[in-house]
Amino acid sequence: MLRLHRVAPSAEVWAERAQYDDRLIFHTEAWLKFVAEAQRAEPVLARVTSGGSTVGHFTGLVSKRFGLKILGSPMAGWTTSYVGFTLDEGVVRRDALEALMPFAFGELGCAHLEIRDRGLTEDDLGGLGLKWAAAPTAVIDLRPSEAELFGAMAGACRRNIRKAERSGVVVEEVNVGDPTFALDFYDQLRDVFAKQNLVPTYSIERVRQLIRHVGSSGQLLLLRARDNSGTCIATAVLPWYHRTMYFWGGASWREHQHLRPNETLIWHAMRWARERGVTEFDFVGGNAYKAKYGTVEVPVPWARRSRSPLVANLRDAAQQGFALKQRAVARLSGARSS
Repeated sequence: MLRLHRVAPSAEVWAERAQYDDRLIFHTEAWLKFVAEAQRAEPVLARVTSGGSTVGHFTGLVSKRFGLKILGSPMAGWTTSYVGFTLDEGVVRRDALEALMPFAFGELGCAHLEIRDRGLTEDDLGGLGLKWAAAPTAVIDLRPSEAELFGAMAGACRRNIRKAERSGVVVEEVNVGDPTFALDFYDQLRDVFAKQNLVPTYSIERVRQLIRHVGSSGQLLLLRARDNSGTCIATAVLPWYHRTMYFWGGASWREHQHLRPNETLIWHAMRWARERGVTEFDFVGGNAYKAKYGTVEVPVPWARRSRSPLVANLRDAAQQGFALKQRAVARLSGARSS
């Protein structure tokens, strides 16, 4: 039987967690500091034990909503991806998930739990009182040669990358200390959302927090695309760690999209990561447009459980309210600018 035991963050604990082969950037100290600050949440680290021996670790954060404690690993809207467990080879992930229930609702006293673990499948979730939604991600195996990766892209995608090169689009690797990058990215992001009559789901401060915490760890690639006049026309934010690079965000000015800077940024990031021994590019989501890069879809369910139906209803109402607020803010912004 597996059990979870909460531990205080320490150099020893971080070093121990960094030994697991299934570790992700979302389990690291730098990333948790970013999420904790952005969400005003408290990190929760726990050892997973079997018969007194450590066989893995759990990562999450506790926050409060409606006066109730919530354990997110992660929660929707946190602009972070899968968290969950790092486990020794051979440890059954469903058993670890089952052990999480008394830890979350008993020891931590939480009223609601959400988890998205890269190694969990829908078959692991049955019989545990969980509800879940399919939340696949699109990934690219970076181990083939550069020529093979380029050839695996859709023809239109390859043509767009070549067009950007012929048009004089240049990709710039940005120092994390550049004070103007967050503003460039966020202004372009607002333009992207405005196309759908929406506003971004987070503020520019979220971008600055990410750069401040994760950038200092050396695990963040920031990219700008400039046209032949030197104007910044697109940007991308790409954390990376261990064997995976992640597409956290990308944006571009609509008036310059005919130059195809977005495809060029992704292609640059893929090559940059491959040269450094990274073997996977993860788009952190499964939108259809990503298939043009030669992706494979990987299922990663998003599961949740509440202590009572009332708490579950409050969670759903909060999610719906956020979507309505986003549309209302967009309408107000449009009215003010007209």
